[in-house]
Amino acid sequence: MSEDDRTRAMRSPGDGRPLPPRPDDGLRSGGAPAHQAPPLRGANAPTHKLPTVPSAPEPSSPRAADDGGPSQGRSRVYGRERSGGGGPVRPLRSPSGGSGGPPEQPRGGAPRGPRRRPSGRLIVKIIAAFLVALLVTGVGLLFWIDSRLSGIEGVLDNYEGRPDDTPGTNWLLVGSDSRKGLSAAQRKKLATGRAVGQRTDSMMLLHIPDGSDKPTLVSLPRDSAVTIPGRGRDKLNSAYAFGGPKLLVRTVETVTGLHIDNYMEIGFAGFVDIVDAVGGVEINVRAAVDDPKAGLKLKKGPQVLNGSQALGYVRTRKGGALPDFERTKRQRQFLGAVVKKAASPGVLINPFTSIPLAMSATDAVEVDTGTGVFDMLSLGLSMGDSPVTTVVPFGGEESVASGGTAIKWDRTKAVALFDALKEDKPVPKEVIDAN
Repeated sequence: MSEDDRTRAMRSPGDGRPLPPRPDDGLRSGGAPAHQAPPLRGANAPTHKLPTVPSAPEPSSPRAADDGGPSQGRSRVYGRERSGGGGPVRPLRSPSGGSGGPPEQPRGGAPRGPRRRPSGRLIVKIIAAFLVALLVTGVGLLFWIDSRLSGIEGVLDNYEGRPDDTPGTNWLLVGSDSRKGLSAAQRKKLATGRAVGQRTDSMMLLHIPDGSDKPTLVSLPRDSAVTIPGRGRDKLNSAYAFGGPKLLVRTVETVTGLHIDNYMEIGFAGFVDIVDAVGGVEINVRAAVDDPKAGLKLKKGPQVLNGSQALGYVRTRKGGALPDFERTKRQRQFLGAVVKKAASPGVLINPFTSIPLAMSATDAVEVDTGTGVFDMLSLGLSMGDSPVTTVVPFGGEESVASGGTAIKWDRTKAVALFDALKEDKPVPKEVIDAN
């Protein structure tokens, strides 16, 4: 076997390289066998001759034409021409910029995989972590507020003859005329005067029922004629002047028959700070007010009052046939508005308002030693529930030992009012509308 025949036998079909020509090979048509069959002789020889095909010139390689030599075995791999053994095969790129083989890796790094979307479990974990952080922050804030509350010692101490505990929760809310914390310039701006000492400027009794009934907020006029233990008949605010919060609580319990559970007091300076901390309070002013003594001039209608305006609004005695009665109505109206604003989600959720409010409130108010932050929250929620508001029914006047006259309560209707609260029942409508 010749060298060419051995090469043909060893070469596998379809390896992409042309077979070397044999010396006795002639031109073959497409599909002719690689080895010519031996000619037929004898009876099997054909009786006719095939037509002769003119020989076509063998195509020459461009490189051979250029170099003047034979072709160096050029071939096409995946449609691209390469030189025989001259370099690595580079596959053709696809029209989209890729190739038929594996994707090209980006330069300078590992291949980038497709972006993965966060799974539902991961999202749940993130939300849970956020809620836990929010809860921990809220609890920490509550304990911080509780630590800042200022307690008054002995204000709710037991004494002989004290009324038994009654259903529901009873708060005594007191606004004092203390100028503590106010500079001379602030006293002038707020028109608080130069009075020394400390007296009650407003007093309200809030009853929070155990059931589903609405809370009841009752104004106790400071000029009410009452019996002060150890002092006889005098104005209600004299009890505070004689014996402070402790004697005031005892006097209120004696004349109402109610057991006071919580006590809270606020002065002028704290009042202004709280109103400013919540960004002012919207009040519907029922009649225009012009009171130089209270430093107040307001037009009629809804408007937002700042701290100094609000203080003047609840202190003025202008307007109405019974100025003190109208004053208690404004105080109840304002207290409900400011607590409702302070307890609104827009204030509580926003740290830029809730934290200054907490600081102002804890600096401004004083409570009994048994009152904590959760009691304060209960107070705020109750005031935000639009409580029933009224004033102790009264009629006529009475002379008192300290001089002047005091407001005399309508005994029958006042007893009906306090008995309803004592039994944790709604106050009769005729009592609410009595004044």
